[in-house]
Amino acid sequence: MKYKEFGDKTRPTIILLHGGGLSWWSLQNITGYLQRDYHVVTPIIDGHGEDGATAFISIHDSSVNLIHYIDENYNGKVFALGGLSLGAQIAVEVLSKREDIAQYAIIESALVCPVKNVTWFMAPLCRLSYGLISKRWFSKLQARSLCIQKDMFEQYYSDSLNMSKESLIHMIVSNCSYIAPDALKNTKAKTLIIIGSKEVRKMDQSLRKLMDMIPDSQVCIADGMRHGEFSLVHYMEYLAVITRFMA
Repeated sequence: MKYKEFGDKTRPTIILLHGGGLSWWSLQNITGYLQRDYHVVTPIIDGHGEDGATAFISIHDSSVNLIHYIDENYNGKVFALGGLSLGAQIAVEVLSKREDIAQYAIIESALVCPVKNVTWFMAPLCRLSYGLISKRWFSKLQARSLCIQKDMFEQYYSDSLNMSKESLIHMIVSNCSYIAPDALKNTKAKTLIIIGSKEVRKMDQSLRKLMDMIPDSQVCIADGMRHGEFSLVHYMEYLAVITRFMA
């Protein structure tokens, strides 16, 4: 992982992880606001963007790397830890491994109920479709599905070309087969769980599972919004919700 930092390092540290196929730039609107009051760190997940040369291995592997970074730089604890989609899954894994690593947690659209038979059909599908990544028309379709705003498309397209086939396969298989560890129930972080009301049914199941595992968690259902739309498109509303939560 590589890390981008924003704001005054003497202020409380918030770590926010981007979604799969994106990078730190997808969080620019959020970090630009939060850095007024916080020190914000946006890791670049292995296999993505500027860290495209490092293969993405697994959610577990990424969580170990992030914990090591927090131990080395913040004495093992940060003010808040959050993420979207793949980034949220990594955050969940970190919270499961270290119960007191963050005071607050913001989990947006984390799939924690696996898709059946994902390894059987997803890996071959990724191999077959990998060549499409270089096609601008295909990237535009993908960008639309990922709720990427038009002014970020060129960065997204450029980063897509840097992702290896190995990283793509490992990322999608890890994302679709992830199960939240039982140890998540031990987290001491005050947790906010966010999903869009127009997400797939598996996300509703994941929300219920996370609520069962973290009984004191708060929930925000973004009405009429798709996967990732709340933080990536309606970021001012997202910021209002999370800053109120952390206050």
